[in-house]
Amino acid sequence: MALTPHVFNEKTDRIVAVTLDPNTITSIDPDEVHEWRIAIYDLVEQNKFHPARVKSKGPYALHVSIVANYIVLDVRNPDTYQPIAAHYLSLTPFRRLIRDYFRIRDSYYDAIKTASTYQIETVDMARRGLHNDAAELLRTRLDNKLEMDLNTARRLFTLICAVQPYASRIDERESTLPTVLFVCSMNSVRSPIAAALARKYFPGRLIARSAGVRSGKVDGFVHQVMEEIGIDMSVHTPHTMDELVANHFDLVVTLSADAPEAVERRGLEMGAVEHWPLPDPAETEGNREAVLSAYRGLRDTLQKRVRERLTPLIAGGSQTGPVQV
Repeated sequence: MALTPHVFNEKTDRIVAVTLDPNTITSIDPDEVHEWRIAIYDLVEQNKFHPARVKSKGPYALHVSIVANYIVLDVRNPDTYQPIAAHYLSLTPFRRLIRDYFRIRDSYYDAIKTASTYQIETVDMARRGLHNDAAELLRTRLDNKLEMDLNTARRLFTLICAVQPYASRIDERESTLPTVLFVCSMNSVRSPIAAALARKYFPGRLIARSAGVRSGKVDGFVHQVMEEIGIDMSVHTPHTMDELVANHFDLVVTLSADAPEAVERRGLEMGAVEHWPLPDPAETEGNREAVLSAYRGLRDTLQKRVRERLTPLIAGGSQTGPVQV
């Protein structure tokens, strides 16, 4: 089948940022996270990419998540993180190729250690052939949805292979795990930190989401202070409440002055709702160290509150705790 032709603009038709959904792509193994980062770096470093049938111009940010048997490719504005286009890509047609990818990858690593130059070249040829087949299939499945050249499709397939074995395929609509939603103004600082801490302390034991009253930007100070305690926040993409898939949460925690009214207006089904009025460290004035100190103070406060509040929820106790004021 002939692909829809597209002439790429090298300045605008490209991906400049890639993030992974921490709710559906999970790992605490540094080697696995390192593999993701390499795949993301290679994709961002060189690509040609354009969402079809949209008026928005690039460059673009790509947010990747896994829902059931689908990879979700969510294209966004890299500055505001406003949604541009999202496509569900079934993993079923790629199953054999993904299995072969890991088989050939392991053979290549083994060959480097012990095999002759000829054997290494043979395995490498098989690896390149597999990548080409997968890239062509990827482009075909996304034709007239997400346009990309062959090399970009090769790199995207490598990223899909890197993340999909570690997917936590929890369908929020069917899961029986406790669900928690943290809400703040722009989903840039307070709510994503709280949700990340919840996932760190209760891995696989709850579904923790975060959202903003309105769309915000990625905050570099959040990355730094969370990296200090071993949490990679480079995977976070700000979301608004309008983008929530689920409508029921066992506990909703609001963290900014404008969040309670927005939650009520959204009409969520809630087992309990609490307000934790914590200051936004992004509003701190002073030098860099003063600002970082404010971010660390928020992080440490949230560590204590998240662990204390969610422990009884995870244990199956009362879902109603003391309202923090």
